[in-house]
Amino acid sequence: MKVLRYLLLMAVAAGCASPSDPEPFGPVPTPEQLAWHKSEMNMFAHFGPNTYSGLEWGQGTESNDLFAPDSLDCNQWAAVARETGFGGIIITAKHHDGFSLWPNPSGTHSVAYSSWRDGKGDVLAELAQACASAGIGFGVYLSPWDRNHPDYGTDAYNQAYAASLESVVSSYGPMFEVWFDGACGEGPTGRKQVYDWPLFMSKVREHQGNVVTFSNVGPGCRWVGNEEGRAGETNWATFTPEAHGAGRSDLPQDYGSYLAAGDEGGACWIPAEVDVSIRPGWFWRESEDSKVKTPEELYKIYLQSVGRGSVLLLNVPPTSHGLLHKNDVASLKGFRALLDKAFADNLVRGASSNGDFSSSHKASRAADGSFDTYWAAPAAKVSEPGRDVPELTVELRDGVRGFDTIVLQENIALGQRVAEFTVEADTPEGWKEITHGTTVGYKRILSVPKTEAGRIRVRFTRTLAAPVISEVGVYLTEL
Repeated sequence: MKVLRYLLLMAVAAGCASPSDPEPFGPVPTPEQLAWHKSEMNMFAHFGPNTYSGLEWGQGTESNDLFAPDSLDCNQWAAVARETGFGGIIITAKHHDGFSLWPNPSGTHSVAYSSWRDGKGDVLAELAQACASAGIGFGVYLSPWDRNHPDYGTDAYNQAYAASLESVVSSYGPMFEVWFDGACGEGPTGRKQVYDWPLFMSKVREHQGNVVTFSNVGPGCRWVGNEEGRAGETNWATFTPEAHGAGRSDLPQDYGSYLAAGDEGGACWIPAEVDVSIRPGWFWRESEDSKVKTPEELYKIYLQSVGRGSVLLLNVPPTSHGLLHKNDVASLKGFRALLDKAFADNLVRGASSNGDFSSSHKASRAADGSFDTYWAAPAAKVSEPGRDVPELTVELRDGVRGFDTIVLQENIALGQRVAEFTVEADTPEGWKEITHGTTVGYKRILSVPKTEAGRIRVRFTRTLAAPVISEVGVYLTEL
């Protein structure tokens, strides 16, 4: 009986697995990276002495007492982030001036040596708790450049910075992202530092496991190459970091373009993150209260970042009181309203294709509202001359009077595969191309002229492996 029961269990288990599931292709994201992609947007919070001095890069000579938020409320930050659709907040725990927003054991330029809260304040502790209470992620930025620390420019500084980093990543609970700025300028003695990146990364791995780690080359995510809120129209999440080390200053002139586009044959999954500020500067200034980006400007940034397969990191700097300014909050809420309006109603009724991979991955899976199910094309590569091009046809609901936006998503858990595609509409004059593109990745959003048609089809004209599509969306945004 035991043997029979075992055989029955094995048969059931075998029946749950699909022998026709496509194999992963090339580098694929870790579970943490996949969750990071799905968050789509995170909030940056530049906060510190620069909030009070008006500088973007502090000198490192500022008094500890300059930092004095009289109404710090991290719960307000977290509540606004959650309400407006941000997955987490990354705080500048230490910027280039060297002032630490937590009691840093490796120096005296910190809140522990300030008069704020009698030296007992800890911004990181308050924000970590606020994020946990709001159900969003908590992350930290820790600049390796330090214009205050007396050891900067010597081997001793690497040890001091590593100890600072360890005190952060080991003390405030789980983090979704650790952010390394590659800035490397002169310290108080006029010397520059040769950073020990292997040491720094080892501290993160020791205490935060597989957290997504940002630098200009990863390993968790990479810089997009600009601070304008724009990813490349061709945007591979794959990247080869060799010879492009963090903090390097001898990079080729076209390096920004390479970061934006990624590497079609890249060796690692290191997707681009798009960092941009809601204001002209990164730190709050009263003079910029009237210069906050509008909801419409933020929506355009969303299309050019998330809509090109990246994650948006939007800086919303707290004021000198320790609160998000009302103008910033109003713009964020207006932006959220635009997103909700634009993508509230997917006009798709169903999908079919010119060849399903298996009964488990029919075309209808690309129109079921779930990222985790997908359509898979036949297994052969389609970039070879003479092969049929896989097509995915989407039927629109009866009564649809037009659309102006197409959304495509690859199931990137199986790798990034699509290199070129076209979208056609079934018009009264026949099939007509309305847009085309290169990469898809986690999400590709395409604005098109308002079109009336009962069907669209996506033709995958060049791929690295058989396309695996999670979702196709069709929307009338009128934006």
